[in-house]
Amino acid sequence: MTAKFREFVPPEDSGRYTGLDADAETYADNMIGLVRLGLGKDNPFDGIVEKTNAPFRGMTVDGTIEPGLFELAAEGAPIAGMVKAANHLLSTVTPSEYAKLVHPLTSVIRRRWLNPELYLFRHGLRLDEITAETRTAIFDFLKSTMSEIGYTKVRDCMYMNGFLGTVMAAPLIMNEYSYNFTLFGQPSLTEPWGWQLHGHHVVMNCQIIGEQMVMTPCFWGAEPNEVDHGPRRGLKLFTDEENLAVELYETLSPELRERVVLYPSAHDPAVPSGRVHPFDHLHLGGFSQDNRIIPCEGAMAAGFGAAARDKLVALIEVYYRHLPDRPRAARMADIEKHLDDTHFCWIGGLSPDDPFYYRIQSPVTIIEFDHHAGVFLSNPTAMRFHIHTLMRTPNGNDYGMALVRQYCEAHQRSLAGLDLNQ
Repeated sequence: MTAKFREFVPPEDSGRYTGLDADAETYADNMIGLVRLGLGKDNPFDGIVEKTNAPFRGMTVDGTIEPGLFELAAEGAPIAGMVKAANHLLSTVTPSEYAKLVHPLTSVIRRRWLNPELYLFRHGLRLDEITAETRTAIFDFLKSTMSEIGYTKVRDCMYMNGFLGTVMAAPLIMNEYSYNFTLFGQPSLTEPWGWQLHGHHVVMNCQIIGEQMVMTPCFWGAEPNEVDHGPRRGLKLFTDEENLAVELYETLSPELRERVVLYPSAHDPAVPSGRVHPFDHLHLGGFSQDNRIIPCEGAMAAGFGAAARDKLVALIEVYYRHLPDRPRAARMADIEKHLDDTHFCWIGGLSPDDPFYYRIQSPVTIIEFDHHAGVFLSNPTAMRFHIHTLMRTPNGNDYGMALVRQYCEAHQRSLAGLDLNQ
């Protein structure tokens, strides 16, 4: 059976292939020129530097940080293995590679990441430009910081990116290794440090403070989300994120469904102007949105029945599977603590082929799922084979910044630069 996305692979004479034979840097430079020409001052990319230069506050519901949500604690993160793997990685690089790889903890570039295939921010080491030894060391390090499920998820998304590069005859732009990896600070058993992996459909930011870790903002996506030929034929991504959400919706009472569903479609006339973004579609927490105000919408879990509450927790847990066991347990304890204050909203339909968006939002997490229109494939509206997912920690703890500030205060360290705006 032919995968649905095959209907939307552009014909060989399509203009969608224009420029895809270039390298990633040339393609990005050319595409940004076209975006500026088409959208002018409304293009979202020229404002990234300005937004990320602004002092970091974090996402909120009304512009005010809710206090007392995050505390320093020994949560059992596998810090010894992470430090060992990071130091081994550092032993494999040249001095010039080291200068690209390692940046100050407070560097503003940490907030400059993109999930679209536009290679604008070129900090760190690009995995397709380094030795196999260093690339393997990076993967070994990632294994040390994530669960097996989490590492597999990241590598599967990277593989899917390479599959899209093959489908679109663009292997220099999109391949399994067209991602950049960066360290922030020095690997330490006690001092704050972190890392970032960013590229098309995979963005991960991790802050480590002793045995505690915060791994947001994170973005995972795929276009398409299914491999239909080759050695990994049958691979399909984001099935739990999609199916459990549908099951949750179906568990709700009719009254709750009316409150949860904001609009029956992203193209409903009632959708406010500007709600659909040209690159993020329905996502609110995408690139350069670190300080965005996102009011809660939909229905609160306090009004859910037991079955719906259990299904909501199961769905949220899917998004935290990438963490090692004990940090994941700590994050899920936070989720349970604030479950009554958790909102669930939905845009879209429920028929088998209907695209949809949902957001889960509480004082300690923001999770978004969105079906997308084609970017490289030609479907003009959202379809289920192009998926974007996103995680944030609101109220000032994206990039672990609330905890970093507490650490510096507790150890009488200077807070200079910890707005991530140097």
